[in-house]
Amino acid sequence: MSRVDEAALAAATSRWLGAPVDVVDLHRLSGGASRETWSFDAVEPSGTRHALVLRRDPSAAVGNSARATEFEVLRAAGVGGVAVPEVAYLLDAADGLGDGFVMLRVEGETIPRRILRDDEYEQARGALTEQLAAQAALVHAVPTASLPEMPVLGAREQLDQYRGIIDGIGEPQPVFELGLRRLAATAPDATEPRLVHGDFRNGNLVVGPEGLRVLLDWELSHLGDPVEDLAWCCVRSWRFGNDDLPVGGFGTVDALLAAYAAAGGATVDPAHLGWWEAFGTLKWGLICAIQAHTHLGGFVRSVELATLGRRIAETEWDLLVLLVPDAVATAAPFRDPVADATPRSLQDRPSAAELLEAVREFVEQDVQPALEGRGGFHARVAANALGIVERELVLGPSVDAPVVARLTTLLGRDGSPRELVTALAAGIRDGSLKDRDDDVVAAVLDVVRAKLVIANPHYAET
Repeated sequence: MSRVDEAALAAATSRWLGAPVDVVDLHRLSGGASRETWSFDAVEPSGTRHALVLRRDPSAAVGNSARATEFEVLRAAGVGGVAVPEVAYLLDAADGLGDGFVMLRVEGETIPRRILRDDEYEQARGALTEQLAAQAALVHAVPTASLPEMPVLGAREQLDQYRGIIDGIGEPQPVFELGLRRLAATAPDATEPRLVHGDFRNGNLVVGPEGLRVLLDWELSHLGDPVEDLAWCCVRSWRFGNDDLPVGGFGTVDALLAAYAAAGGATVDPAHLGWWEAFGTLKWGLICAIQAHTHLGGFVRSVELATLGRRIAETEWDLLVLLVPDAVATAAPFRDPVADATPRSLQDRPSAAELLEAVREFVEQDVQPALEGRGGFHARVAANALGIVERELVLGPSVDAPVVARLTTLLGRDGSPRELVTALAAGIRDGSLKDRDDDVVAAVLDVVRAKLVIANPHYAET
């Protein structure tokens, strides 16, 4: 599902307004890897314009609520004083537009790199931590009786859920196996279930120069532990390079928790927050894997979804930093890979890697600057994907070799890189390597660093 029938959308909107309208300026917004989000104006014959947004499913996705549920949650949250877009109407099957709903459009900035860097949002950056904390307190105070039927997903339920996701993906995940084992041993006790936004972070905010305007993207909402939301907005992936400010790249944890308590939220134990931050890091890594397989399986073909598969290494590194910080800090320097200059093919130069380099430079220097919005965003993603392939072609064998040697020694068997990583993941899961924990952690670190050299060479340096 990639196009919207404008006539069908006009008919549905006319039914809601009780007056005929034309749909104009219909375009898909950037981002929204798991949901389609379309901006449009509905224009009445009198000239009155209604600024609207269509939100619909491209396909079913694990862990997401149905759009009808999201619609009702938004309505209940709005009644509870949460800053959310006002919902307009829910699509029905007769509309022929799929599963979705329409809401009123709120103008403002949603792109994190602009929020964190542009001068226009300097004042907003100083206010966002307190504003976000106040909104979290309101979200968690929404009466559960006002909500539609929703799953209860506390710590234990989500550990089971994401264990099932690993099994469903069918890819070896040594870091996540190690993470699940350690997180299961320290999971917080169940709390009274409250409304949890589920994707409470920079990137799901509409921001103006004055600060937060509304919270977007409630498709992961559920009942559970409120601390999950506070920790999720501290996950490194949502700092967008501003790693010195853990809360969304604009604030500190101390300021977030103090403002949350001042707004009526409970006092939060830092260890409780830390558990959910580690779990959130693991969760995002597995969501990246899900999204990549959505592309690979042909459900939604997208360069954005495809490249998310290579971002898994970033979350693996972040999880190790949180769970085994001493091992990360004392790990031996990773050997710099040296490209093999020997020609590997009968083909003339430029080599495959050199051709990719030329295409990447063209996309970065010519294509991306000429595009705006979703096209510009995907051009940037495509250039990054080309760089990953370029590095893998040149450096892959020299990066893999020492890691394969370490795994061969640890596991006492030969095999391909995939076979060895699969055996490592299985040994962590079944406990057969538990008496060699230090060696396992060292091997896992090497696997992740080898992947980062290709996927994002400087990530582990920051």
